[in-house]
Amino acid sequence: MTDAPRAPRRLILLRHGQTEYNADNRMQGQLDTELSELGRSQARAAAAALVGRRPISIVSSDLRRAYDTAVEVGDNAGLPVQIDERLRETHLGDWQGLTHLDVDARAPGARAAWRGDATWAPPGGESRIDVARRSKPVVAELVEKHEDWAEKPVVLVAHGGLIAALTAALLDLPVDRWPVLGGLGNTSWVQLSAYGNPDSLSWRLDVWNASASVASDVL
Repeated sequence: MTDAPRAPRRLILLRHGQTEYNADNRMQGQLDTELSELGRSQARAAAAALVGRRPISIVSSDLRRAYDTAVEVGDNAGLPVQIDERLRETHLGDWQGLTHLDVDARAPGARAAWRGDATWAPPGGESRIDVARRSKPVVAELVEKHEDWAEKPVVLVAHGGLIAALTAALLDLPVDRWPVLGGLGNTSWVQLSAYGNPDSLSWRLDVWNASASVASDVL
């Protein structure tokens, strides 16, 4: 007689609400920007949508735009927000603070190269490979910590670039295919499900860019 298969572990990766940098098509990276008024409204709406999923844990990037979004979810769900700086956005090096047009004027074609190659890093910054390498252990530690983790999700609140890199790494996509995962709207989320034993999990993509409309900064 074999044991019944356990329910899959649900993981939700939620992008933060809009900031003025998002609205102005400006590169944030690890600059510690705040939510705009629209971003706060988006965070409240996302929290109201996700509380029905009855999350068991909420972990956030330490950058304010993500943390303030996470607090909205935590307050609705009655859960504290844990902070992990490994969930910070990609460090964009010399590009941080510049608009998309500024970068294009300084280095024509560089943004396209960056979006199309997960191994490519802005000058002084990180590649998506770097971002996945530092963030993937967060998920492994959560699997070990929450033995009862199943269909009630763990929610990670982070940033578009990190979510794309972490998702690609968990799905074990070939690195040259990582760019197939497109941009996320503010307070959109990704859902992944993990099947199998903790030491041999297989992750599947359930939902990409759920709920929120696609914002101009990801087009």
